[in-house]
Amino acid sequence: MVIQVEGISTKQDADKLKGKKVIWTSPAGKKLEGKISKAHGSKGAVLVRFEKGLPGQAIGTEVSIE
Repeated sequence: MVIQVEGISTKQDADKLKGKKVIWTSPAGKKLEGKISKAHGSKGAVLVRFEKGLPGQAIGTEVSIE
């Protein structure tokens, strides 16, 4: 899943987030965890690998980065 992080606008800043944990919480309260694997493109987006993948309803929602 490609995620755009607020406040990150360059590939160099996105590279600093590599390895951080990402959590998406469903409307029912279920939490899915993933990890930032690399920067995606040159405008600060990152590629996140989730263990089970994200459902389609996750598109356009917010995640937390720890």
